[in-house]
Formats: sequence, C-alpha cells, structure tokens
Amino acid sequence: MMERDVPVTADELHAYVDGLLPPDRRAAVEAWLAVHPNDAADVAQWRAQADAIRTRYGAVASEPVPERFDLDRLTWSRRSWRAIAAAALIAAATGAAAGWIAHGVSAAPQSGFEQFSAEALNAHRLYSAEVRHPIEVGAGESHLLPWLSRRVGANLRAPNLEAYSLKLLGGRLLPGPNGPAAMFMYETPTGERYTFYCSRANAPRTALRYNAAGDAAAVLWVDSEIGYVVSGPAERERLIEIAQSAYREMETRLPRRSTENGTRSFGANLAAVIPAQAGTHNH
Repeated sequence: MMERDVPVTADELHAYVDGLLPPDRRAAVEAWLAVHPNDAADVAQWRAQADAIRTRYGAVASEPVPERFDLDRLTWSRRSWRAIAAAALIAAATGAAAGWIAHGVSAAPQSGFEQFSAEALNAHRLYSAEVRHPIEVGAGESHLLPWLSRRVGANLRAPNLEAYSLKLLGGRLLPGPNGPAAMFMYETPTGERYTFYCSRANAPRTALRYNAAGDAAAVLWVDSEIGYVVSGPAERERLIEIAQSAYREMETRLPRRSTENGTRSFGANLAAVIPAQAGTHNH
C-alpha cells in the first residue's frame, strides 16, 4: 500500500504545523487536509496561535541574560544560594508558563472526544478482564451484527484483524454517550484483548486520535456520524496500526445508512467477514 493511503493521525497534523513531519508523509497530510475541511480549519487555527505566540514572546528568547542572573557573579555573592534558588524558581515558572501556552496551541478542544474515548476505555477495561462472560453474543452467531446494527442505528462491521493475530470473540451492547453502543472483542493467542467500540457521535469527521490512560490506550475517529474506538494495551505503534487497518476496512466496506431490512443481510455475509468462534457465552 502506498504511504499516502495510510490514514492521517492527529499527531501528524501537529507535526505538520510544527514543521516536524517526515518528508515522506507531507504529501499524504496535504492530500488529507484538502478533503477534510474540519482538520484543515484546526491546522489553520494552530498556525495562527503559534504565530501569535512567536510575535508576542519570540523576542524574549534572544534577549541577553540580566546581570543579576549571571552565574559567575552569583557564585561569589554572599547571597549566592538564595540568588541561584530564585533564578531556578523563575526559570521553572517561565518554563511552566511556556508549557501551558504551548498546550493551548497544540491541543484542540476535545471534551466530547475525551468523553467518548473514556467511555470506550472504561468498557474495554471492565469486560476485557472478564473470564467467563466477556461478550454477550459469540462471533459465530448469525444475529450478532444485525442485532447490534439495529440497536446502534448504523450498518456495523466487525473488522477482520487476523493479520495482527486478533481473533474475534463476539460482541455486546452497551450504553454510550449518545445512545446505544456496540463493542466487539478480539483476543490474541497469548490472551491479550482488544476492543472495537462503535456508537453515534455528535461530531464531524476527524483524523485518528490517540489517547493513553495508564496501561491501556485508545485510538478514536469519527466518520458519517459514527464514532469508532480501538482500545488495547498502551503500545502506541501497534495500536495505531491496528486502528488504521480497521479504519481502511470501514472506509471500503461500511454502508452509510442503516435500515432494518438492510441489517438483516449481514447474517449471510458474516462468515466471509470473520471466522466462527465456538464456546462463547450467548444471549
């Protein structure tokens, strides 16, 4: 697959603004921005904020250090230790202020995204630890996708992640931040579990966003008013790669609208999408 076909992440958008993006990803990011106006607007806003900060504070960085903070003089001063401590305190305060300003520049308002991601991560932690009943309906049950699609109100697909040694166990219905949510659970041969969470999202289409919380992490994106979250162990590169694979599969195979008749057809196609899994708990 060509490098430009890989989905763009929020980190790459920030790197693009900061001039730190690898050259081989620049064309892909610019192509992404050309067809994602919301992300393009965020990039323009971040650049404007960065320019404003450089205009306001850029000259400070080139100013000479005041004589009262000269280390040679401070060393021989009878109040040297007090002066050094004061200088360190000022430096720490200045660094903290600069860091907070930079935080405001680099972080777009994401309260809704953070809530959505937190819901998915909480569900992931709760059910991935279950031994006997991690799911409601097994992967081999023909009504798994029609049932969850009908309740969420969108034609859902469970991505095939066998390339990452992830086997689908099944899924369950959950309460979500904007209505019912579906969660599909996958497991590796060594017992690690990953989840794929889907629910309605009151947000425009977005790039992939990575969020770590302790030993677990999530990658979130929104497309066609549906939010998707891939959760698993906090191994950033692997989790983003798995999410990109799921993203591509949703892009190529996900119908945009759901009807009750449409969802009934998923049962016939389920065997082609995911392998049957025996021995799972079923409602």
